[in-house]
Amino acid sequence: MPLRKRERAGKNSACVSHLNVPQERAKRTQSRGLEMNNNIIIRKFLHWKMIIVYLVVFSFLTILLATAVGNVYIPPMQIVKIFCSKMGICDAPIQSKYEKIIFEFRMPRIFLGFLVGFALSVAGVAMQGLFKNPMADPYIIGTASGAAVGAALSIAFIPHFLGVYSTPFFAFVCAIIPTFFVYSLSRVGGRIHLETLLLTGIAVSFLLNAVLSFFMYMMGRDVHRIMSWLFGGRLPLADWEAVKIVFPLVLGIFPLFLFYARDLNAMLLGEETAKTLGVNVERAKATLLVLSAFVTAAAVSFSGLIGFVGLVIPHITRILVGADHRILLPASALSGGILLVWADTLVRFLDMTLSVGEMPVGIITAFFGVPFFIYLLRRRKRSFFLM
Repeated sequence: MPLRKRERAGKNSACVSHLNVPQERAKRTQSRGLEMNNNIIIRKFLHWKMIIVYLVVFSFLTILLATAVGNVYIPPMQIVKIFCSKMGICDAPIQSKYEKIIFEFRMPRIFLGFLVGFALSVAGVAMQGLFKNPMADPYIIGTASGAAVGAALSIAFIPHFLGVYSTPFFAFVCAIIPTFFVYSLSRVGGRIHLETLLLTGIAVSFLLNAVLSFFMYMMGRDVHRIMSWLFGGRLPLADWEAVKIVFPLVLGIFPLFLFYARDLNAMLLGEETAKTLGVNVERAKATLLVLSAFVTAAAVSFSGLIGFVGLVIPHITRILVGADHRILLPASALSGGILLVWADTLVRFLDMTLSVGEMPVGIITAFFGVPFFIYLLRRRKRSFFLM
């Protein structure tokens, strides 16, 4: 009997160990899968980190090189010495005439241009993600048309009680008003219908453009001033006060866009899918619309209307870094700032070489933006016929 019991116990233990083999293999496979996923996530975040580092470095190089260009050429090494002297890093001899040109004329203009490109690109990413359309831009809901009407009113009809800041003030206020008007019209039953929002924004933009045309007809000799504003001709008038106003508005709102990056990712899958993932879709849409309107209004009120930055940069950046808004938002923001600084630098270079006067920077961005817009249209047309 004891021998039979030992044989049975041996058989039972062999069966149990045989049953445990697939479970152990499944556990090992699962742990390997989790480890691979963790490695992929780590590599992805390291890749994103390197992208941001490269863009930040290129931003500093852009600012340095753009500061050198103008009617008075300043060697980049002289600029570095001036900056080091200002920060107390070195005690190199500097020329006072260069210092005045850099800090009173070029740096405010460069910093304001960077902030404007930063803001328009971020708003463009939000609008394209919200509408799920690569041809959406920050001006799509009437913000730009409202700003133009406000600027025209300030230039031609309203006393400048705020001095040089009267036009930016009225442009900002009149950019915000149509946005909330479009938002209220498109909100039905507690929901924002994106199709209604888009069509209402187009209709309001046409109406405001008609009002702007009427004002321009009544302006007479002041037309050239509003025309310059419509193409982003206020950048040469930038000063440090304008930078101090725009800087906190743009960089203060930017973290809120990053907060909604995951919501934008989920909304790309459709509103119903986003709801199942726990996203408050209506709150996200309303918040993103308001944030986009504010940063766009803050940017264009001091620079004038600059087209195609909020359209082209998000799309190009999406091709390069992917559609994940956690990297798309900061990468587009930095790329937009870099693009606009270089566009404004080209304006100063043309003025230096051709002596034709400084044209509005919006003309330069349109030269690059219109062909890209046509490319998008052809691409959508091709995909439409392939459907």
